[in-house]
Amino acid sequence: MLLEWTPTLSTPPDVVSVMPASQRFMQFRYPLPYGAILQDGGVQFAVYSKSATAMRVLLYRRVTDTDPYRVIEFNPATDRWGDIWSMYVPDLEAGQLYHFQADGPYNPERGHRFNPQARLIDPYARALAGSFQTSDDGVIRPPKCVVIDDTFDWKGDRHLKRPLAESVIYEMHVRGLTKRSNSGVEHPGTYLGVIEKIPYLKSLGVTAVELMPVHEFPTRDPAGNRHVRGNYWGYDSLAFFSPHRGYMSGKEPGDQVRQFKEMVRALHAEGIEVILDVVFNHTAEGNHMGPTLSFKGLENRVYYMLNGDGTYKNYSGCGNTVNGNHPIVREMIFHCLRHWVYNYHIDGFRFDLASILSRNRHGELVPNPPMVEIIAEDPMLADTKIIAEAWDAAGAFQVGSFANMRWAEWNGHYRDDVRRFWRGDPGMIGPVATRISGSSDLYQPSGRHPYHSINFVTSHDGYPLADLCSYERKHNQENGEDNRDGDNNNYSSNYGVEGPTRRKHVVELRRRQCKNMMATLLLSEGTPMIVAGDEILRTQRGNNNAYCQDNEISWFNWSFVEKNAEMLRFTQALIAFRKEQPNVRRPMFLTGSAPAEGELPDVSWYGPGGGAVDWNAPSRSLTCVLGTAGLDDPAARNIMIMLHAGGDTQEFVVPAALRKMPWKLFIDTAAAAPGDIYPAADGPALPTGGKVKLIHHTLRCYVA
Repeated sequence: MLLEWTPTLSTPPDVVSVMPASQRFMQFRYPLPYGAILQDGGVQFAVYSKSATAMRVLLYRRVTDTDPYRVIEFNPATDRWGDIWSMYVPDLEAGQLYHFQADGPYNPERGHRFNPQARLIDPYARALAGSFQTSDDGVIRPPKCVVIDDTFDWKGDRHLKRPLAESVIYEMHVRGLTKRSNSGVEHPGTYLGVIEKIPYLKSLGVTAVELMPVHEFPTRDPAGNRHVRGNYWGYDSLAFFSPHRGYMSGKEPGDQVRQFKEMVRALHAEGIEVILDVVFNHTAEGNHMGPTLSFKGLENRVYYMLNGDGTYKNYSGCGNTVNGNHPIVREMIFHCLRHWVYNYHIDGFRFDLASILSRNRHGELVPNPPMVEIIAEDPMLADTKIIAEAWDAAGAFQVGSFANMRWAEWNGHYRDDVRRFWRGDPGMIGPVATRISGSSDLYQPSGRHPYHSINFVTSHDGYPLADLCSYERKHNQENGEDNRDGDNNNYSSNYGVEGPTRRKHVVELRRRQCKNMMATLLLSEGTPMIVAGDEILRTQRGNNNAYCQDNEISWFNWSFVEKNAEMLRFTQALIAFRKEQPNVRRPMFLTGSAPAEGELPDVSWYGPGGGAVDWNAPSRSLTCVLGTAGLDDPAARNIMIMLHAGGDTQEFVVPAALRKMPWKLFIDTAAAAPGDIYPAADGPALPTGGKVKLIHHTLRCYVA
């Protein structure tokens, strides 16, 4: 039964009028699924709230409307099934705009924050439209929900199912990739703009793009506070089922759904998978001072972790913490992941601050947390990549111990150890050898494999590669927080000058260090991840926390493709080598085992003198030899990597047993281009006598 009232330009009246019986739609319909679902010439609305005393759906004609043209009251006698409010409304179509509105207790100390005037985003909304609106009554009007028809011609597209061990991941920002004026695209800063840059991604050779958050988020403070910085990165979710409207071309409500699918289809057609960075740890509603936009106004104490006084636990560092192990929230996340896999053909997910998913409703870290296990075991997600950022803002650091065989992890130890080694810190030859070998110390005890280690030197969070070699101190003044934000511990170096310089020896050393770290990353066992722009030495001018910089600080600078073509060529050749060479992407850990006759062990380590390594020495030099033992692949070749992070010239002696092999130069980061890398690994032969001199901060690689 539909109960309606006629809205005015002010708040809803207290009394509703009942529709005549002749206009009621009494046909029984199943109360699920949640959200706004097209059915038989109308829409079924379903929303969860246990504590609401009344529920309404508000219908709008235009995104600019401040008030609905129609308000329909759910009838508790016929439209409530347990704690699910569900109602079919005839004569509505795709594109219909709506909000929910709920009455209920306002008692923050007991976790209730119902506001009968608040316009609420449907937690299962498939798309949002419009912008935030303020009003005389002080209630924030969030973007409107859009009823979506998910019909789309995928033209036979399916998930690519590339093994994680064969992946090269490219972390990028949808808007930032093409927003700069020199991008040369027709649709800058959009999903369609990404399609226009697929030829570049193909030329680079990456196999997957990991998109920074594309779930709906506010780009500005919802309350309109001008002193609050903007939100460029997108780690502030409003609606988990909705692609961000700010990345679509045009203004047609809901068209972001089609455009996002077109982007995925086009990437898949060129062999590139799509991984989403998802933020199920907090929302844009903030702490007790934040606005009521969705979850707070529907069932606050279910969706969030609360303290005894009704304030919010803050394991995310962003004001609130999603109650991920409550059954209702688990169900929502579970449905959301399936939605993106089925309706958008998404190939995987990277879970931001995933350790929060390991916390129970009291915030305690628990073994075998239900949410983590559900994600790992869900059959619809079986072909997807599942990646954890295995830490949170409250001190949990679970790298190596987050979960089971299905979960890969961002390896923060890899990042730190590689940075420290190449910076020249003493005592790092052991740690860097472990990281190059696939981090068996972290992943082997649980039965996982090298590819479960997502290796990275840089990510969106921190310096890009060029700045890692140009700044020793963060320069975040433009963020408006007096340089207090961002990590102070970057393991970076400026090599004598802070920031830009024309000193030739400093410029050359910085470029060499960038190549050293890129080569280490792409020659290591495990799954490499590159942040967009590192291949062309993109800079953020020393800003290591550019979360609010929707400008040229963050955007991809396409002029650098030509300016830094040397680094681009170097990276392209490395990626191509990795994809062709099974010896640097083994599915099993290295053992150093005795080979069959004529084979080298899968790994051998030597000191610069050609003898055994003294792992306790303060040396900054190391030789790694990757043999073909255990590889039944004719493409496999023996690889010898010499790493010298010291500040002086070092002579490396090749062991006598290896000198007879036909070694050819592949990489010499100290050489001028094009001698810095030979894409076919057919450079000059190993010097007679097996002695090689490396100047300071150099990596050299030979292939036999």
